[in-house]
Amino acid sequence: MKEKKYELILQQLQALLEGEHDMIANMANMAALLFHELPDLNWAGFYLMKNNDLVLGPFQGKVACMHIPSGKGVCGTCALQRCTQLVENVHTFPSHIACDSASNSEIVIPLIKENTLLGVLDVDSPILARFDTIDQHYLEQAVAILLQSL
Repeated sequence: MKEKKYELILQQLQALLEGEHDMIANMANMAALLFHELPDLNWAGFYLMKNNDLVLGPFQGKVACMHIPSGKGVCGTCALQRCTQLVENVHTFPSHIACDSASNSEIVIPLIKENTLLGVLDVDSPILARFDTIDQHYLEQAVAILLQSL
């Protein structure tokens, strides 16, 4: 069931981004698609790498932290390590940054194109352990589609 939902989302994302190469426009549409199609989310969006910090990019959800230092919180750790962070309980994550106190679990995927870190995709949920390896697999594929469009 979950896989079929993601397969449809990936098809929609591919169609949405086809022919468009603007990074901000594509991130905005991807954030909206994920936020409205995936259940139990309270935030979905991007942070962009600028001067060794992550700066808020296109997103859906409540207002968010505008700057995240590399290596701090889930997003900053993802940026520093350049690998997906799948966190069942953000309250136990070292240096967690609580932009929204309603968030309990999080998955963050790095955006790496031609060995350059462009930023991260950040998806939050109020549900503990909301994300699993299936979410990781498909969200990494979604990021690949985004990166291909740029």
